Amino acid sequence: MRVVLATSNKGKVREIIELLHDREVFPYTDLMEGFEIIEDGNTFKDNALIKARMVYTALGDSDAIVIADDSGISVDALDGAPGIYSARYGGENASDKDNLNKLIDAIKAKGIDGSQAHYTAAIAVVSREGERCVHGWMHGRVITSPRGENGFGYDPMFIPDGYEATLGELGDEVKKGLSHRSKALELAKILIDQIKFLRSHAGIDAIK
Repeated sequence: MRVVLATSNKGKVREIIELLHDREVFPYTDLMEGFEIIEDGNTFKDNALIKARMVYTALGDSDAIVIADDSGISVDALDGAPGIYSARYGGENASDKDNLNKLIDAIKAKGIDGSQAHYTAAIAVVSREGERCVHGWMHGRVITSPRGENGFGYDPMFIPDGYEATLGELGDEVKKGLSHRSKALELAKILIDQIKFLRSHAGIDAIK
């Protein structure tokens, strides 16, 4: 049984593999050629499930457990934007820097230099046992003067509640304890372990 990540985003792959270090995890592009996935859902949950379903079907491996993350940042002053469009906020082929700069410009256009904001991560788990989705959140504020080189995406402009440093300045160990994705992955681990237990139990029943 293997856990397959339905993403080719290097930053997400690295972070998820680190958080699931005690399990055998592969990005799906290690097992097959990458393909386009149209994320046309209305919520993080919708898009996570779309990605996980498509990769699970394409793999054709009923033993596989596929997990997919859909995550993004929502800024209060922008009525929750960019939200589910976070990864492509600056355009269809936007880089992390493009997205960051567009969000900074949008906040500045409101005549402010910061706002309350939060990150959301939805993680879908798809296997022959069915489909589930769990969520994690991280609250804080965004600033228009990015700081730090760590992390990826909007990390240099996000300051978690209780801190003065941005995610771009905080160390990896600190971020793991705060991260929306790590919180969602802790719940996803429980789902994966439940699947393993069900399969193990089914094998024992078959022997009996």
